[in-house]
Amino acid sequence: MENEIFEIISHGGNARAFAYDAIKKAQEGEIEEAENFLKEAQKELDNAHNTQTKLIQAEINGQDLKMNLLMVHAQDHLMTAIAEKNLIEHIVKLYKVLNEKSLL
Repeated sequence: MENEIFEIISHGGNARAFAYDAIKKAQEGEIEEAENFLKEAQKELDNAHNTQTKLIQAEINGQDLKMNLLMVHAQDHLMTAIAEKNLIEHIVKLYKVLNEKSLL
């Protein structure tokens, strides 16, 4: 189970990094690159979510998964990454509109 927990943490962290790279590119006016970073962030979140789903299914199937601080941290890390990525998508869209209207 520890390997899966570290996968969730790793993929969540990668997703956050890609999302913040997207903001940087949007600030620089490189909207297409920003959108590509957001796609990469979503792939990482999908990987983390798939691992999370495996753990949930294992528990449903009767495997005794002991809740520990590391698992709580992984869940918190993943949910934060999802929330930040969603907010950053809106920020990139805002930069896109501002660029299209030549307001930057």
